[in-house]
Amino acid sequence: MAWAYLFLAGLFEVGWAVGLKFTDGFSRPLPTALTVASMIVSLGLLGLALKNLPLGTAYAVWTGVGTVGTVMLGIMLFGEAADALRLACIGLIVAGIVGLKLVTPAA
Repeated sequence: MAWAYLFLAGLFEVGWAVGLKFTDGFSRPLPTALTVASMIVSLGLLGLALKNLPLGTAYAVWTGVGTVGTVMLGIMLFGEAADALRLACIGLIVAGIVGLKLVTPAA
């Protein structure tokens, strides 16, 4: 269950990272409220995952999922660059996440 919590925490990290773009400097109430809620859920789920997973692994996977998701949404929503080198670098992050999952004992 810890890995599921961790993955969901990473998805909510994507939510608040992308949400920041829509808050317009925290001047828009609804996007701000949704962004803050996403932050709280993300950190809460990370905390649950940390009950059973090593800190370094959990933090690296949480930020990795957040990074990959945020970059992908940046490409899709905001027209950010999607050149081969950038996508290859994202692939390396995904490989790191998978590698950490494979070498971490089941929780």
